[in-house]
Amino acid sequence: MNFLAAIGRATLALLSTVGAVVLFALGAVVSGLTGRLYWRQLGRQMLEMGYFSLPVVGLTAVFTGMVLALQSYTGFARFEAQDAIPTIVVLSMTRELGPVLAGLMVAGRVGASIAAELGTMRVTEQIDALTTLATDPLRYLVFPRLLAGTIMLPALVLVADVIGVMGGWLVSVYKLGFGPIEYINRTFEHLETQDVVSGLVKAAVFGFLLTLMGCYHGYRSKGGAQGVGAATTRAVVSASILILIANYVVTELFFAR
Repeated sequence: MNFLAAIGRATLALLSTVGAVVLFALGAVVSGLTGRLYWRQLGRQMLEMGYFSLPVVGLTAVFTGMVLALQSYTGFARFEAQDAIPTIVVLSMTRELGPVLAGLMVAGRVGASIAAELGTMRVTEQIDALTTLATDPLRYLVFPRLLAGTIMLPALVLVADVIGVMGGWLVSVYKLGFGPIEYINRTFEHLETQDVVSGLVKAAVFGFLLTLMGCYHGYRSKGGAQGVGAATTRAVVSASILILIANYVVTELFFAR
């Protein structure tokens, strides 16, 4: 019975956490949509999540595209199917690797930053001060971050797709012997609008989830510096797990037959 009781406690704790996160997200979204939008906060968060994340996302994308081309060539050469390399690179980047890798990288960079910032504001009572000044913390602190993450991650993924395909092009042309024009033509030969759109939808979902986890754990942190550190760790881990789960769900919605 102790084993069953432990399972029950874990299940109830999980459901309680899920409910708290859902209520937190609904409260932030409703508060943001029904009140004034803090444009300066939104612009600052968009700059932080978008422009300042470009170097790490771009670097990840270019080397991913280069490795994809090399690995695809190694495998397809056994079957004399090297011509499929451009298609494999572009579909892998647009459907899966672009959104997932960008989401994970931004979760590590931005999600941790959000959790640390809001956590510090919580333990130093700055969030309580906002409430005292009749400013809704969810509307001022959380909603601009959620909106910025949902908008900017698809933009980052679109750039990452282009950079990743360019990385594959560089390796294929200068190392594997492809013609530059031939590679470009084969890249677009089997690429469909749905492939790009599915990746951008994934990116919007990932952007919302990673900022939500950063805001939730930072907003609810307690216990001084140690609590802020724990909230930062939980934000990155939970965001990464949710990104992988959401990746499967969105893929199932778009490509299940």
